[in-house]
Amino acid sequence: MTKVLVVSYSYTGTSRRVAQLLRDQQGWEVAEIAEVRPRSGAFGNLRCLLDSRFRRCPEIRYDGPLPRHFDTVVLVSPIWGLQLAGPMRSFVTRRRDHLPDVAVVSVMGGRGAPNAVAEIGRIIGRAPILSIALTMQEVNDGSCASRLQTFGTAVRHARVQGRGIGRADDQLVASVGPMRAVQPSQASATARNIPCTASPSR
Repeated sequence: MTKVLVVSYSYTGTSRRVAQLLRDQQGWEVAEIAEVRPRSGAFGNLRCLLDSRFRRCPEIRYDGPLPRHFDTVVLVSPIWGLQLAGPMRSFVTRRRDHLPDVAVVSVMGGRGAPNAVAEIGRIIGRAPILSIALTMQEVNDGSCASRLQTFGTAVRHARVQGRGIGRADDQLVASVGPMRAVQPSQASATARNIPCTASPSR
């Protein structure tokens, strides 16, 4: 059985709720990234946008299990300014040499998830095996639960070939609609993406 760790960063709690839902659905261990310098208010929001614009890596704390002890790590992160949230960028950059296969859950207001998936692929040198985008509205009203359950099952059954692309069971993939590949120019390998009609979130 695949041993999976869920690592989340959450500014306002939305991404944390997604990580907790994955824990409840799949029984996976959950860990959280925290910032050394917390952000809040209008200045905090400005820092979010600047982190995204300049691809900054703010200082973080992570006291969870070592990712290398797991088969797969699921990264749950908000989208800021159509890009990966800075604290998750910090985590992936610092741990890139010790990360196993990676799956990505992006929480967003409307757009930006493909940019985050592509950036993670560039940092770690290979594409995430699976990805899904959830809107803040879906998380807040609970309508994301079914799609997240399907995503989690696909991660659990992913068959990883070396350190490249993982192939999810065709029946599971079909149940969430067509997959959209990340272009080779965006990442070093192709990731299967569970799409969503989905601007910056938390």
